Amino acid sequence: MATSVDSPAFNPKSLAIQAAEQIREATGVETHDIAITLGSGWGGAAKHFGEPRAVIDAGNLAGFHRSEVVGHSGTLSSYQLPNGRNILILGARAHLYQDLGVDAVVHPVRVAANLGVKTLVLTNGAGGIKPTWKPGQPVIISDHINLTATTPLRGATFIDMSEVYSRELRDVALSVDPTLDDGVYVQFRGPQYETPAEVRMARAMGGDIVGMSTALEAIAAREAGLKVLGLSLITNLAAGISPTPLSHAEVLEAGREAEGRLAELLSTIVSRLP
Repeated sequence: MATSVDSPAFNPKSLAIQAAEQIREATGVETHDIAITLGSGWGGAAKHFGEPRAVIDAGNLAGFHRSEVVGHSGTLSSYQLPNGRNILILGARAHLYQDLGVDAVVHPVRVAANLGVKTLVLTNGAGGIKPTWKPGQPVIISDHINLTATTPLRGATFIDMSEVYSRELRDVALSVDPTLDDGVYVQFRGPQYETPAEVRMARAMGGDIVGMSTALEAIAAREAGLKVLGLSLITNLAAGISPTPLSHAEVLEAGREAEGRLAELLSTIVSRLP
């Protein structure tokens, strides 16, 4: 059963250890090599990894919360690739706007680290600032700007952030599809979409992609020593660039239309990760 972050029993590190042990028991796998967070539009990729050895309801794991977002599975799944590597699909993502606290947002990342994961793939559906981008286009995250006014780090925890998103892993993605563009991801708190003025601000700061996830997870991953690959599906042009109002239905529709291509792209990239 999930433990609330408001509970006196809540301790981020101990909960991550507890959840990792529950996953080991459910999957029969001691160590996973790669973890993948499937964001909006990327859910179909799981089918390309074959039959899961186990599918776990996230609500039954310590520290996890059932997803409130349409398009997220709310489960964790364990697969074994043909090359023998074990991967963990994290289909249960908490967002900062749910007011569960930043520790709940990064909990899946910490659990993955406790399972021995060394490589984390973070995917999301996001708004594009570059006017040349089209809905349904995947792009590589090269860097991020954290505008959430919070961090998963506590105390004097000084983590180098000069290469949050591994150059090595980005090169692997480009080897699969050399046409992939890249950009800087800007995380806002949400849940409201960004205003045109906020999008102009993000662009002036050097941002290319706007969304409500990923940056905090990447920070926690770097603290844990994981290599990170970030991929965004451009589901819509951002406010002020898009000629029409933004909606979550638009996000889901762009994901459905791109699902087959995204699934093949992601599964090929994962199969080549070092």
